[in-house]
Amino acid sequence: FDSMRALVAAVDEGGFAAAGRKLGLSRVQVSRLVTALEDHLSAQLLVRTTRTMALTEAGQVFVERARILVNDMQEAEAATGDLTGKLNGLLQINAPMTFGVTHIAPAVSDFMRQHSDIKVSLNVNDRFVDPYEDGCDLTLRIGDLQPSSLIARKICPIRRLMCASPDYLEARGRPRTPADLAEHAVLHYGHMGSELHWPLRGLGASSRLPVSPVLCSNNGDVLKMASRQGQGIALLPAFIVADELADGTLVPVLEGFEPPPIALHAVYPPDRYRPAKTRAFVEFLEQRFRRRPPGGPV
Repeated sequence: FDSMRALVAAVDEGGFAAAGRKLGLSRVQVSRLVTALEDHLSAQLLVRTTRTMALTEAGQVFVERARILVNDMQEAEAATGDLTGKLNGLLQINAPMTFGVTHIAPAVSDFMRQHSDIKVSLNVNDRFVDPYEDGCDLTLRIGDLQPSSLIARKICPIRRLMCASPDYLEARGRPRTPADLAEHAVLHYGHMGSELHWPLRGLGASSRLPVSPVLCSNNGDVLKMASRQGQGIALLPAFIVADELADGTLVPVLEGFEPPPIALHAVYPPDRYRPAKTRAFVEFLEQRFRRRPPGGPV
């Protein structure tokens, strides 16, 4: 079964190294498992070169059946976990870069201490990862999500605020109303575009303030660094700037006009049987962040 699982992962992930990352094994271990399977079957399943890998005709036939067996075994393991209350297996998680490092990584460590038979693969990046396409158990994402067939379960709200360095505010003055932002350097989370807005409160009929940023980035740490260096006013989730707000490196501006909170979601496929390990981790996060909201209370 381990050899079949290694073969299916190698095919699905496009190589032994990627399969190893998915299974928690080294590239060499995956290669040895596949080779052992070929020896057992007395048939070549894969054609390997230094750069490519392709299924033989025998490999195509075998992988089609093996994938069914692997999926059935995973469901059987999950069902056993439900009955015994003991979690096991590999839990594959994808999370945003900054939030993944600061909040999900510590949560994973605590979860693994409670469930010693669980292995975790935690990948962090700021690109939305489709659990179907990338083969992970769940994706954690912050903000609005596009409609899809995936299940999106809200974990907790996350506060957002505008902030700047004291040096910047001393040099440029402190804005008193959202309209004053037109006279300030704005640091925007996202990509540069012709029509950018901040969803601020207290704007009357409109809840979207047009902004003309001097810097855009899809990574909050980039904007935090720029605001610390006096480059402008940033609108960021509170968890990204919590330490800077605590030590005074950054200070909040336009308090009372902050946008509504955004939500952390756990995104996963609507499978007919969701493994107990996935359900347990989602519930673990809900309890954890209910007690300690990321970035402080909303």
